[in-house]
Amino acid sequence: VQLVESGGGLVQPGGSLRLSCAASGFPFSSYVMSWYRQAPGKERELVARITAVGGRTDYADSVKGRFTISRDNAKNTVYLQMNSLKPEDTAVYSCNAEISSTSYRGQGTQVTVSS
Repeated sequence: VQLVESGGGLVQPGGSLRLSCAASGFPFSSYVMSWYRQAPGKERELVARITAVGGRTDYADSVKGRFTISRDNAKNTVYLQMNSLKPEDTAVYSCNAEISSTSYRGQGTQVTVSS
């Protein structure tokens, strides 16, 4: 099983980034996919989630209206489009795959929002 995130980097406040998470080794289309983030000294928090069937989405209040999660089951990839980025969005972002009691987590990609 592999979850490989990419697309992180340094961006100015108000800018945008698009994160990708390429999955392999499990039936991707059957899994709920999520993005989490963890800033230094803070708890890991759920940012966004998308269901396996129907593509229903859910977001943390802090990112609603700015972030969009999507998935491409043909490419085994989940995305996180992040717009209007703020310094408080700075964190390591990782993707997570979950079904029943099984979950997998990627290594993460650093997002830094700073002028």
